[in-house]
Amino acid sequence: MSSFSTPIAEQIWDMKYRYKSADGAAIDGTVQDSWTRVATALAGLEKEPEKWQGVFYDALKDFKFLPAGRILAGAGTGRAVTLFNCFVMGTIPDSMGGIFNSLKEAALTMQQGGGIGYDFSTIRPSGADVKGVAADASGPLSFMDVWDAMCRTIMSAGSRRGAMMAVLRCDHPDIEAFISAKQDPARLRMFNLSVLISDAFMEAVKADASWELMFDGVKYKTISARVLWDRITRSTYEFAEPGVIFIDRINQMNNLNYCETIAATNPCGEQPLPPYGACLLGSINLTQLVNDPFEENAALDEAALDALVRVAVRMMDNVVDASRFPLEEQKTEAKAKRRIGLGITGLADALLMVGQRYGAPEAARQTEQWLERIARAAYLASADLAAEKGAFPLFDRDAFLASHSVKALGEDVQTAIAEKGIRNALLTSIAPTGTISLYAGNVSSGIEPVFAYAYMRKVLQKDGSRSEEEVVDYAVRLWREKFGEAPLPDHFVDAQSLKPLDHVRMQAAAQKWIDSSISKTINCPENISFSDFKEVYAEAWESGCKGCTTYRPNDVTGSVLSVSEAPAKAAEPAQSADVVYIAEPLGRPEALEGQTYKIKWPESEHAIYITVNDVIMNGHRRPFEVFINSKNMEHFAWTVGLTRMISAVFRRGGDVSFVVEEMKAVFDPRGGAWMEGKYIPSILAAIGAVIEQHMIAIGFIEEGGHLKTDPHPNADAVAVGERPRGASCPNCGQFAVQMVEGCKTCLECGHSKCG
Repeated sequence: MSSFSTPIAEQIWDMKYRYKSADGAAIDGTVQDSWTRVATALAGLEKEPEKWQGVFYDALKDFKFLPAGRILAGAGTGRAVTLFNCFVMGTIPDSMGGIFNSLKEAALTMQQGGGIGYDFSTIRPSGADVKGVAADASGPLSFMDVWDAMCRTIMSAGSRRGAMMAVLRCDHPDIEAFISAKQDPARLRMFNLSVLISDAFMEAVKADASWELMFDGVKYKTISARVLWDRITRSTYEFAEPGVIFIDRINQMNNLNYCETIAATNPCGEQPLPPYGACLLGSINLTQLVNDPFEENAALDEAALDALVRVAVRMMDNVVDASRFPLEEQKTEAKAKRRIGLGITGLADALLMVGQRYGAPEAARQTEQWLERIARAAYLASADLAAEKGAFPLFDRDAFLASHSVKALGEDVQTAIAEKGIRNALLTSIAPTGTISLYAGNVSSGIEPVFAYAYMRKVLQKDGSRSEEEVVDYAVRLWREKFGEAPLPDHFVDAQSLKPLDHVRMQAAAQKWIDSSISKTINCPENISFSDFKEVYAEAWESGCKGCTTYRPNDVTGSVLSVSEAPAKAAEPAQSADVVYIAEPLGRPEALEGQTYKIKWPESEHAIYITVNDVIMNGHRRPFEVFINSKNMEHFAWTVGLTRMISAVFRRGGDVSFVVEEMKAVFDPRGGAWMEGKYIPSILAAIGAVIEQHMIAIGFIEEGGHLKTDPHPNADAVAVGERPRGASCPNCGQFAVQMVEGCKTCLECGHSKCG
């Protein structure tokens, strides 16, 4: 497979990884040029670049080794970008100056394309005393709102999409508010949320004991541990967040527990990292190492796997030196420990190719064997690199040899490290590979099961029209090439047919040989009972997982895991639940009902008045026009412009609630204001909030922003072909988002929140 096997693979390469000039002209003529560019850049760190350039190229060839997208897109381009995927930022000081300095560091990191993780547990809880200013603290969630607004602003400025992870300890006094924060769908949309779960808390849950919420040695509240656990899992059951991170287990099993303490992860959870820790990722494509697929003697070529792993470790180690870093602290941290995250993709397809049913005990055992092989090869390769180039600077031989991973790998690995040292403090991780997997021919993603054997994808043509193409899973395509239309064997299973505990079994099997952690989503059916849902978390804890992320489709979160049914016929009338769009703007009736609202923005001498008038359509009220007025002449031009623009949008009909979402996301770089105990990032955001409350009051949207049915028999319905499969993609607009490895990924264009 020396070139692209599917149209979408070539499109992903062209859109994301192909080197182009500033004016969009292609510099990489072919994917082979991209491989040459990356191989040459990384070989340039070697004493004999000519020797290693060919070796590195061979590893990249045929998509065998898949460096993370930042490396593919940035290596060898000379651009001021980081080749690291994500970062955990520095510990947030519990002071206003320290908090906003941390915000600045986050903005600089995201500007270069890095996703970030933060532990907000260091910020005092809401209502706590602020000494010296006779005030009460607003709490960590209020500052998370500020981070969220910053991330939106960085994105709106044209930078790469943002991804953030926020964690809070299970004993923080604001943990209950944190758990429910994203039940408001307009809040903290740029964050993934996870609760840091301690061993003591899990023991308290099992014992049905009380649990104290504390900060800085002060007890704020005592609650039932089991009740709090139920609140966490209930919120995840109904709203898909928060996830849970078993933080004590992570620190106990960390190779570096002698010199660092971990309190947060990167946005997708596969890399628990210390303050300023950096996440460097790459994946072995297992599908390219299976000999005689679907035959009785089908097997993974273990010798080829060993050799590929050794080259991959060397390439990733060179990335540490080749990359730029947004902050000097990140560079210092990365070079002191040289941690890498080598993982896999295509696991489910590889299992299908050797006759194993994903999720079965036999498949879990096979997964363990393959990953143990990868871990051993990686550690031995890193030991050889240490003999050649030196161990990582913070290497402590006795402490490192006592670590969980090293002891598990056996005497030969221990002997190699004792004699040579080791170049990289941690070596293995399993990351989200949604976009990379599409680029490699639509192999199954990471350690996830096959999502769907085939689906139809709309492709935008140069003339603006759309065609459809079938996107087929790699293993299924290989089966068709070998056996034509013969039925798929019984061991072919997909995400829709797996039981949740099958997912847990596979995650636990993989975790045994992974230094860091695993990004994986445990998909649950919509009709799973809450008690069975909680059992998934209990099993994840008992079986040794380092975290747990689930997804259950429902009316609130959307059915992002549903496979589309047959497309509706174009001649069929639109259903009442579809959003309808008015073909022409409505004329204005002579009289309209409305409401006027007043906003007093701090530091502004004059109030702003917002009038929203409504129109009655088929017995339903919907917003028709907006007037925004102020005596402050500095506001005149933009208020008139905003009045005209919003009114024009409202008169076109359809789901206009997005106006609220966009306005609430506007961040004023000069600073926002605190209003009714909540941080509002700009005057425009305040106006958006007023319009939102009006829409709720008239029944146009429900509390939380969900559009109510808006039938209008005289309007033209816009048919878009088949029914939506899930949430809409922010990149291409298609309803094709699925949850994979804790990341929302678009089946249409490959857009991934984390990739």
